[in-house]
Amino acid sequence: MECTLGMATSQFSSCFRFNSPKARLFTVTCHSISLSSSEDSSTKLGERPWKVADARLVLEDGSIWRAKSFGSSGTQVGEVVFNTSLTGYQEILTDPSYAGQFVLMTNPHIGNTGVNFDDEESRQCFLAGLVIRSLSISTSNWRCTEELGDYLASRNIMGIYDVDTRAITRRLRQDGSLIGVLSTEESKTDEELLRMSKNWDIVGVDLISGVTCKAPYEWADSTNSDWDFNFSGRNGKTFHVVAYDFGIKHNILRRLASYGCKITVVPSTWPASETLKMKPDGVLFSNGPGDPSAVPYAVETVKEIIGKVPVFGICMGHQLLGQALGGKTFKMKFGHHGGNHPVRNVRTGRVEISAQNHNYAVDPESLPEGVEVTHVNLNDGSCAGLAFSQQKLMSLQYHPEASPGPHDSDLVFGEFIELMKKEQQSVL
Repeated sequence: MECTLGMATSQFSSCFRFNSPKARLFTVTCHSISLSSSEDSSTKLGERPWKVADARLVLEDGSIWRAKSFGSSGTQVGEVVFNTSLTGYQEILTDPSYAGQFVLMTNPHIGNTGVNFDDEESRQCFLAGLVIRSLSISTSNWRCTEELGDYLASRNIMGIYDVDTRAITRRLRQDGSLIGVLSTEESKTDEELLRMSKNWDIVGVDLISGVTCKAPYEWADSTNSDWDFNFSGRNGKTFHVVAYDFGIKHNILRRLASYGCKITVVPSTWPASETLKMKPDGVLFSNGPGDPSAVPYAVETVKEIIGKVPVFGICMGHQLLGQALGGKTFKMKFGHHGGNHPVRNVRTGRVEISAQNHNYAVDPESLPEGVEVTHVNLNDGSCAGLAFSQQKLMSLQYHPEASPGPHDSDLVFGEFIELMKKEQQSVL
């Protein structure tokens, strides 16, 4: 519709009398424009100055969530989990344990600090996609080298925002983790996307083989002195540790190096016999994605190593140790994902605030006699740590390296050092 203004006619003004000499009268003439004309209507109306919803998240329960896209585009399927961390989204994006999953951040404001190379936890982003409430329109951090949207786009990772993350989180807490399909393709119907979500499953899938390294390598980098905080218990002695890469995070390796370890990282399929030929002082079984029951080859490797050298398992490594000892693992309703989970050390009574990321847990009732549950998650009472002195092993279900934090559990690396030191003294 077009409108024009003009001075009122004398006939119009004669109908009304105004006492004020400053009064002015105007006429408004309007006429409509037909959108069916041959001219392109977009040139008449112009584009909207704001982004409109152009993406859908379709969950296997039939719910459809419309949102705005950022990062990459296309169609992707994955398991939807929520993470309660307030900060550290870049560490989450590059944590290999999130392979095959859409990560929904409960903290509403994401992207305000941008991204930088120093906070990478692995060589690439392994998660299926990112779901957030509000995407920051600006970045403000002295370490920022790239904006979040550009970062995801260059790594072919999809993201959506302006979606009700609180409502989705409540649904996940009530119904458990759900398979979802994220799509920006208008050609795909809601029914097609729903069928995709119902025909895909993450249970029983070997996700470790897609995130592990291809060949052994040496790791030497320690935590940067600007960020290191714990120097207790370090005696300058070097211990050789072989680290099995089931999806290992860089900060686990940095913390071990900071505690004086020489580290050899090996692939998930590396034979136990080859590891023992290296005569390591200890072996680390790392974190990793997915179902521990889907990687029986890894369980067999663990069985062949435990009892021969000191062993430390983290997250997936903890679950593999549980199975190798004869215990069982099970899939949790919605798992533990976040940097604010309280854990109690059963031995000392000390409560630690921990960073966690797992959908499976060890059933402590299934473990043989002699295996000690050392840590308990205070949110649900699940097993969060194991020890078996006869087999020279220890494990944690959560992440003691915890970058960007919390750092309550960092001392466990010192306990692993003491375990290796004790073994060396016993053979002298």
